[in-house]
Amino acid sequence: MDIIKNGAKPTAEGPADYFTGSVAINAPFQASEPARVGGATVSFQPAARTAWHTHPLGQTLIVTEGEGLVQEWGKEAQVISKGDIIWIRPGVKHWHGASSTCAMTHIAIAESLEGKAVDWLEHVSDEQYPQ
Repeated sequence: MDIIKNGAKPTAEGPADYFTGSVAINAPFQASEPARVGGATVSFQPAARTAWHTHPLGQTLIVTEGEGLVQEWGKEAQVISKGDIIWIRPGVKHWHGASSTCAMTHIAIAESLEGKAVDWLEHVSDEQYPQ
């Protein structure tokens, strides 16, 4: 059994290659093989968001604070709020982040396939982001 104590890993800033706006990544975790699950608590300031991306085995988001948005390519953005659980199917192009007026925090969980849990794509443009 491994226990990662709260605060044992420093908070990291969301890299500009994959995020727009102010994003903090807290308590990232990656299980050791043969398990393949990993994730983190991710906090988005208002209007902050991920770039478009996919996950080979899908992703689960659990909103723990605030209000945000999630959007699947080709569909309308949907509002997500504290307590919501979002399942994003494998290979689905999507993004998620805070609303334009409210911060949002979620726990993001995804499994790796052949060592890879995410494929990052282009940034969500200001025109694509619902204001």
